[in-house]
Amino acid sequence: MTKPGFIPPVYFFIFALLSIVLNFLFPVARIVPPSYSYFGIFIIIAGFAFGTWANRLFKMKKIPTRPGEELTQLETSGPFRITRNPMYLGFTTVLLGAGVGLGSLTAFVGPVGFWLAINSIFIPFEEKKLEDKFGNKYLDYKRQVRRWI
Repeated sequence: MTKPGFIPPVYFFIFALLSIVLNFLFPVARIVPPSYSYFGIFIIIAGFAFGTWANRLFKMKKIPTRPGEELTQLETSGPFRITRNPMYLGFTTVLLGAGVGLGSLTAFVGPVGFWLAINSIFIPFEEKKLEDKFGNKYLDYKRQVRRWI
């Protein structure tokens, strides 16, 4: 399995831009009433906080965050007790919050597209590396903690 070309934040920005552009060019079916669209701000903040928590934990323990970099340890504490992919969950939640804030059906192309890309491109690559590096320790962790939530 080869290393993915772009890093996940690039996909995040591409899908965020796609959501915004599609929302304004093709605002198909407003599915979130305007009175509820402000709730998107809280969802964005929650996603940002969750992803930042995981990122800071990696930085504190000097664990690389880029896919393909040499793994130094298996992290299972903090947000990694809740999900195996808290940074990706954070990105997805931010995009979901933006979709709620924008309100149209087309605004949800971003979070769905990002989730599909991460789930099919990055996570299988990373899980294979983790299995190769940490063996049964990772497989036990994988059985105990869900991929997403």
